[in-house]
Amino acid sequence: MPTSDPRAATAALESARKLFAEHRNDEALAAIDAGLKASPSDAQLRFQRGVVLTDMGRIDEAITAFEALTQEFPELPEPHNNLAVLYAARGELDRARAALDDAVRALPSYALAHENLGDIHLRLAERAYERATKADATNRAAREKLALARELISKVSPAGGRPANVRPPEPRPASAPPPSR
Repeated sequence: MPTSDPRAATAALESARKLFAEHRNDEALAAIDAGLKASPSDAQLRFQRGVVLTDMGRIDEAITAFEALTQEFPELPEPHNNLAVLYAARGELDRARAALDDAVRALPSYALAHENLGDIHLRLAERAYERATKADATNRAAREKLALARELISKVSPAGGRPANVRPPEPRPASAPPPSR
């Protein structure tokens, strides 16, 4: 097992958070990577790395980072939540729902995951009503429900329910990294 230097990890995390807050993402990522050399299994550093990668638009790398965290630390809800946000941004709603189910299972009182799960269910409902209207254009009830779902989505998301690539407004990513092990 690799050695770990918790003090170096803590210093790197503090530096990275400061740099990230100043929108100096390249430097934040460099600080995180330096900290991970000293403490490669640090969950907080790895989580923050995923957050920074997301903000930089490096979505595939962010997904890889959060997926690894969910495998290694399944009891932490935040990586599951942020993974769901990235899946939702790609339109992978079923995967997003599964990741949020894992987040809620890990921490049943995690309000953000419950809220995001509601948003995903709303978008899944929109998709189902859309399919129903395509299958039967005369289905008035499905058309009305589709209109209501879209209206609600437009109210909960300024982007009309379609999250942006970085820091999507809906579902919302967790901003606080999980505690270290």
